[in-house]
Amino acid sequence: MSLSFANKVIEFNEHLHFNGSLPSGFRVLNPYLDNPETMQVMKKFYQKYYPDNKFRKFIIGINPSRHGAGVTGVPFTDTKRLESECGIKMKTAYTHEVSSVFVYDLIAAYGGPTRFYHSFYINSPFPLAIIRKAKNGKWLNANYYDDPALFEAVKPFMIQSLQKHISMGLHTDEVFILGKKNAGFIKKLNIEKKLFGKLTVLEHPRFIQQYKFKERERYIDQFIVALTGEKTNQ
Repeated sequence: MSLSFANKVIEFNEHLHFNGSLPSGFRVLNPYLDNPETMQVMKKFYQKYYPDNKFRKFIIGINPSRHGAGVTGVPFTDTKRLESECGIKMKTAYTHEVSSVFVYDLIAAYGGPTRFYHSFYINSPFPLAIIRKAKNGKWLNANYYDDPALFEAVKPFMIQSLQKHISMGLHTDEVFILGKKNAGFIKKLNIEKKLFGKLTVLEHPRFIQQYKFKERERYIDQFIVALTGEKTNQ
């Protein structure tokens, strides 16, 4: 009997480990090693929404933030949304992540988590959180493309991760990429490895929340049209 989609994702996360070298000033955080409860809530999430072998459309982020998947193990899901929208409480952490707010407003507009996750799978080409050391000594969120040397250091791992995601049961004729800069780098990888057909680029949720907040409803409508090809009732 073949593994369910949920079990494939869980197996992927259980073996997720980056052991490459990074440029000075960058670190990788692995939430599954840092907090045992992360593994528990991640398993509950995928067992709840992905208990089947259905193929899904792939939505590609950048890399997890420290306050979203960097804590919960679930992409674009902070502990607030994990509990309020998915019914899964995390006892050892409490986080608010800006992108998670937009994503779950989008999910609500689509019809709720059960309906949304039945058709879509979200993850990142680099599925672990990256942080960089600022001049004041504090560690901040970083993106895999923030430094050319960083991108080259994580590129093989990114390609391998995307290939593993695809093998779980994802449509490759079209993928949805969050963030224009992210899309530029995914396009480079795609030219090299021919992973996907059409690359549909959408604004990143954080950009919308931070710079286009008053236009959120318009963006939600755009997302739903792009993801489904159907107009919303708004």
